[in-house]
Amino acid sequence: MKFAERLLLMFGMMMVLTGAVPGFAMENGTAAESEVVVFAAASTTNAITEIGDLFAARGLGHITTSFASSSTLAKQIANGAPANVFLSANEKWMDFLEEKGAIEKASRFDLLSNRIVLIAPLQSPIQTVDLKKELDLAALLGSDGRLSTGDPEHVPVGIYGKQAMESLGLWDRVKDRLAPMKDVRAALVLVERAETPLGVVYATDAAISKKVRIVGAFPVESHPPIVYPVAAVAGQKTDVAAKFLDFLKTPEARTVFEKYGFEVR
Repeated sequence: MKFAERLLLMFGMMMVLTGAVPGFAMENGTAAESEVVVFAAASTTNAITEIGDLFAARGLGHITTSFASSSTLAKQIANGAPANVFLSANEKWMDFLEEKGAIEKASRFDLLSNRIVLIAPLQSPIQTVDLKKELDLAALLGSDGRLSTGDPEHVPVGIYGKQAMESLGLWDRVKDRLAPMKDVRAALVLVERAETPLGVVYATDAAISKKVRIVGAFPVESHPPIVYPVAAVAGQKTDVAAKFLDFLKTPEARTVFEKYGFEVR
């Protein structure tokens, strides 16, 4: 056998051993083909991580997740980030992507509901706060304390919190006393560390922490309903995305969401 022929034979064997033969991946399937890239609101971190493990355990696919504020994720998707599924903590950022044609409109549905609450560090002397119009929330913060929450300019929990406080006539007293964070989990951490005396987060985030307690709940009528829509991202792997969206509707997924305090719609 000539040297060139031997070299060609060796190259072909290497291609087979490494799975690089054309058509091999299509016939046998690859992790990439069954991978679902899920961009989800930070408040769903624990629930979606657990549901992703269940999805994988059923042999339905492999989950890769990215958690951040809905605004950050929506902007990334709009700029071409390779997500397959987007789960937003409010309708605004899903609408933003729908208007850009960046989601599969027919796949969109409302998945979850939540509440916003006022939290304090576990060791705080503040026990119960009646969130009503007469409340002097600034006084509860002390002379130099700040109110931790998501940035009200773009982070959903901060947007809901601002709307609630405006409705109750509390916003003008605290708008200059905020510690605006990149997402709800970052806001939670500030209160856990007692770096701020109070914070506004989702009830589900407060429930997973052993370092804070809920001292008040904002009236549901003080802000628009907190709705988490989910949809497949346009132009991506729609089959595997549809499979994961269907799994989110199963009793197994519902049990996980409810364990973490979400209301499944």
